[in-house]
Amino acid sequence: MTYYERNLPHWQPPGQSIFITWRLRGSLPAQFQIPAGERSSGKRFQQYDCRLDSAKVGPLWLMIPRVAECVIDVLRNGQDQKLFHLNAYVLMANHVHVLIEPLAPLAEITKLIKGRSARAANQALSRSNARFWQTESFDHWVRNPEEWQRIRAYIEQNPVKAGLVANPKDWPWSSASRPVA
Repeated sequence: MTYYERNLPHWQPPGQSIFITWRLRGSLPAQFQIPAGERSSGKRFQQYDCRLDSAKVGPLWLMIPRVAECVIDVLRNGQDQKLFHLNAYVLMANHVHVLIEPLAPLAEITKLIKGRSARAANQALSRSNARFWQTESFDHWVRNPEEWQRIRAYIEQNPVKAGLVANPKDWPWSSASRPVA
């Protein structure tokens, strides 16, 4: 099993799918805190994700079609390069959820996705050398087929849950509307 740590622990058991979420730099206010009684990683993730889904201020660059395309192109390219198999994805206004089967070390995959997409997105936004993504990401290894199905549904239903569309297939930046090969 591969393990590394930044602010959060990152586990990569061999042969297991991984659910990863990362967000734009500055997408949560510095003063945003999780209530003391809800410090488990699952509850903490739900609190952050709910806050990100309801964001009306802060960087919302992923809603700009040319920026969203940059991220989707990098995801598809990573699959084409056989770094991972992309099972599901969604781009929200300020964060991304993916479900992948890693074929390379997780640190290498996230560095590639975030680095290449940040360069392309900053170029599309005419920003030079600006930090695009928050440094840390959240990941969770999938333990069984039922959990895999739940996570895939969670990813593709995220725009519906956030009140952005009525049907997952109506969200243009998702594997529900643009299936992966």
